[in-house]
Amino acid sequence: MLDLTINEQGLEKAVACAREKNIIIPTLEQMCDPEKIPAAVKEKLGSLGLWDLDPLNLFRITWKNEDKETGGAYAGVNHIELPSSLTGVPARIVMLVGKWFPTGAHKVGAAFGCLAPRLVTGQFDPTSQKAVWPSTGNYCRGGAYDSNLLGCESIAILPEGMSQERFDWLAAVAGEVIKTPGSESNVKEIFDKCWELRQSGDDIMIFNQFDDMGNYLWHYTVTGRAMEELVNGLTEDAQKRFKGVILSTGSGGTLASGDYLKQRFHGVKIGACEALQCPTLLNNGFGDHRIEGIGDKHVPWVHNVRNTDMVIAVDDEVPMNLIRLFNEPAGVQALKDNGVPAEIADNLHLLGISSVANMVSAIKFAKYYELGEDDVVLSVATDSMGMYQSRLAELTAERGEYAVTDAAYSRAVLDSVTVDNMQELGYYDRKRIHNLKYYTWIEQQGMAFEDIQAQWYDESYWENVQKLAPKVDELINEFNRRTGLLEEMEA
Repeated sequence: MLDLTINEQGLEKAVACAREKNIIIPTLEQMCDPEKIPAAVKEKLGSLGLWDLDPLNLFRITWKNEDKETGGAYAGVNHIELPSSLTGVPARIVMLVGKWFPTGAHKVGAAFGCLAPRLVTGQFDPTSQKAVWPSTGNYCRGGAYDSNLLGCESIAILPEGMSQERFDWLAAVAGEVIKTPGSESNVKEIFDKCWELRQSGDDIMIFNQFDDMGNYLWHYTVTGRAMEELVNGLTEDAQKRFKGVILSTGSGGTLASGDYLKQRFHGVKIGACEALQCPTLLNNGFGDHRIEGIGDKHVPWVHNVRNTDMVIAVDDEVPMNLIRLFNEPAGVQALKDNGVPAEIADNLHLLGISSVANMVSAIKFAKYYELGEDDVVLSVATDSMGMYQSRLAELTAERGEYAVTDAAYSRAVLDSVTVDNMQELGYYDRKRIHNLKYYTWIEQQGMAFEDIQAQWYDESYWENVQKLAPKVDELINEFNRRTGLLEEMEA
C-alpha cells in the first residue's frame, strides 16, 4: 500500500531543498486538467523546451501537452486514430500518444507517481538519499528526469540489451547508470541488483515500478481520466460503443487505467498484451523477445489481475516488420499508395516498438469480437521511434535496405494478424495468473502472504489505493505552501 505517513524531519529538508532549487510540484488534478495550472506557471513554460531540465517541466507531465518540442501550451488528449485502411478492421482503434511527455514517454508520469508522495511526506530526503529506478527502459529515464527536476541524485538500472539511445540519454541526466544482464525479459536480474544495492550500506530509496502503488495511482487517476475524456469525445454513445482498452503488461501500471474505465463504462474489457516469445500470462513465462520496454517472466505486484478479461500474445516479428513499414520512406510511401491518409502515414513514427505491439493487440481484439465501425478500442503509444533509430539501423544491417517489395511483405504481415494466441479469462484463469505473483513477490521479494490474498479476495484493497489521489494532492499543496515559491511567482 502507498504510505503517506509524515516524517517531519525529512519533510523540512525536502522543503528547504525545493526552495533552494526553485521547485514547485504539480498536483495530480493539474495533470488531469491543465486548466487548473496557475497562469504564472503557464507563462514561464512558453519559453521552455519539452525535454529541458527545468523544474517547471514537471507541469508538462500530462496527456494534454500541445504537440510542440518547445514553448507548447496545452490542448486536448494527445492521440492518433488509426484508419481501417491501415488496421484492416472496421473498428475505431485509437491510441493515446506518449511522445509529447517530457522524455518522450508517459513513464515520466508513473515515476512522478512513485517519487512525489515520498518527497512531500518527508519519507525521501533529497539532500542525502539517492533515488534508484529499476526498469527495462523508459521508467528509469522518467525517474532520472523527475529526480533531476526535483533536486535529487538518481541511479538508473536497466538491461544491457536495451537500445543505445536510452543509454546515451541517461548518461547526461542520471547520476549513475547500471547495466544488468539480458534484455526486455530479464526483470529478475534488475531485482537482484536492487537487493545488492540495499545491502551495500548506501543511503538509497528504491522506486520499483513493478510493486510501487504510486505507479498504479498515477495511471488510475491521470491516464484513466484522459481515456475517459477521449472516448466521450469520440462517440455520443460511449456506454455502448466503447468496447475495450488494450495495454502491454509491462510494469502493470498502465492497466490501472482500465480499472478506472471499468468503473465508468459498463461492459468495457481490459486486454493485456505480451510477447508470444515470452508468454508470461498466457503460458507461465519463458523465453526472450524483442518488444522493447515490456518486462516479463513475472506478474507485477501492481497488476489487478481480477479485472483483466483477456490475454493477447503478439509475435515479436510482427512489430519488428511494422516499424520498418512505418518509418522507412519506401514503407511510408507504400502505405499512402494503398489508401492510408498521408496525415496518418507521416505520423506513424509516433508509435515505438511496444506501441506497435499494442496496436496489433487491439487489431486482434477487434477481430476476435468482430467489432463494427462504430465500436471504439483504446490503447497507448507509450513512446515513439525516437528511442529506436538504432534498431532500424540494425534491421537494415541484418536484412538489407528496405524496398517496395519489403513494404509489400510487411503489409502482408499486418494483414495476416489473426485471433491466435489469445485467451478470454474466466475466474480460475485469472486466479492462476494472480497466483504467479507468489514466486516473485512472496518468495523472492519479501512481500506479505496476507497482502497477496487481500489483492484477490478483498475488493477494498484496490479501492483504498484509488482513493488516495486527493490526499496526495493535499500533501503537494501543503508542500508548495511551505516553500512559498508559488505564492512568490503569482505575486
